[in-house]
Amino acid sequence: MSVLQDLLGALGSGRVEVVDLTSPLHSGTPILQLPEPFANTIPFRLEEISRYDDRGPGWYWNDIHTGEHTGTHFDAPVHWATGQDGEDISQVSPSKLIAPAVVLDFASEAAKDPDFLLEIEHVRAWQERHGALPDGGWLLYRTGWDARSEDQAQFLNEGHSPGISADCAKWLAEETPILGIGTETVGTDAGAAHSFEPAFPCHSYFLGAGKYGLTQLRNLVSLPPAGSVVVASPLPIVGGSGSPARVLALVER
Repeated sequence: MSVLQDLLGALGSGRVEVVDLTSPLHSGTPILQLPEPFANTIPFRLEEISRYDDRGPGWYWNDIHTGEHTGTHFDAPVHWATGQDGEDISQVSPSKLIAPAVVLDFASEAAKDPDFLLEIEHVRAWQERHGALPDGGWLLYRTGWDARSEDQAQFLNEGHSPGISADCAKWLAEETPILGIGTETVGTDAGAAHSFEPAFPCHSYFLGAGKYGLTQLRNLVSLPPAGSVVVASPLPIVGGSGSPARVLALVER
């Protein structure tokens, strides 16, 4: 049996489960709110073109109005000043859109402290228990924040949301073999990251290193600490800094 046939058989039998890590897109999907004078993205919106009526009697379709960084989305290096000479979202290699993943679970810590930050020692302690970070894979950072994802006020939490310290972001981006970072929050950085040095260190270090970000993930609780495979499928927007994405995980049961 070929590898692909074996995979299809495993999917059909349930030996491999497909877990959807994507937050549904709708008008209430939380979006980042930057203070003045900075510009903000628009909320997601559908605009009906026709729905089985005189505008189109046999079909239903819509125009969509949204930003590149709305809902579950993929950050390309060109999104940040440090990566401005790097890839846009259409240039990300397809081979990088299917990659191994690990999950670092700090939901209990974030429940006690919404400003909790992942530090280098946390990652090293995880490695002692579960092994090395995956070469060319994702580090998915679980904080339980997806439970808030249907309420913008709770999700943004007045700028108090968990993240990664500047030292840890630099170390992960520059000294580990991972492909990128995935989070459940509105962006890859902590809510207070505007005050870090440098500001927004996950964006600065990861995108500056030619790596990637996935944000507003959900259902990370359904993934094992190691051994899953992530399929991330952004739109190949030419010149785009990112894209809403459908993100799936394959988990062997």
